[in-house]
Amino acid sequence: MSRLGRLTAETRAASLAFLRRRTAVFFTFFFPVIIVVIFGVLVQTQPGGGGLFTEPPSFYAPGYLAVVVLFTPLSRVGSEVARHRDGNRFEKLATTPLTRTEWLLAQTLVNVVIIGIAGLLILGLMVWLTGATIRLSGLLFPFVGLGVALFCAVGAMLGSLADSQDGVIAASNGIALPLLFLSETFVPQTLLPTWLPTWLSPLTYFSRGVRAATTGTGEALGPLAVLTVCAVVGFAVGARLLPRTD
Repeated sequence: MSRLGRLTAETRAASLAFLRRRTAVFFTFFFPVIIVVIFGVLVQTQPGGGGLFTEPPSFYAPGYLAVVVLFTPLSRVGSEVARHRDGNRFEKLATTPLTRTEWLLAQTLVNVVIIGIAGLLILGLMVWLTGATIRLSGLLFPFVGLGVALFCAVGAMLGSLADSQDGVIAASNGIALPLLFLSETFVPQTLLPTWLPTWLSPLTYFSRGVRAATTGTGEALGPLAVLTVCAVVGFAVGARLLPRTD
């Protein structure tokens, strides 16, 4: 079987595995809806009022997108790696032509499609429920794809290093929650301490780029270059750490 054939088969298998987990499907799409309703409709934004949520609604598009771009790959891929490891599936995969890189790439492609659909749903809800002015720039899609690829790789690292599936979930939440609120997503940089090195977080470059792509303000190409490097390096490390056998 060719490399394309192996990727196609594994991608199809990963897609079916996701669809069979109805709870995962439900929360992948329902959780971001809850976030938009709580922060966008119930809390709402108050431009010029001081404090949190004082920016225009479109400012928070990167934050809402980051919820699925960050949390979903970390938990899904991390748990999948842990399940494969506990069930000796990597040992079985080692007897096939499928490489670890191809396996992780197939998982990443599935997540890109799922999260891309969820992202479009989020942006549509923002326009409908909050009146945000969102423009769909072509640069938005590579930012989402690279962000998903990066955090799929981090999820693979967690799944390879954590001692159990519960450990993966705990570690992913421990990483995702601080990043979500300290990477210029929901909280503007002006409200964060000047000593806080937000530039160390790859999610910061995702936020800056998505904000530039959806609002037309700020630079997009610089953050895109940094996010690309992070995704490539992260993917290589994540694929390298995947176990062959137990």
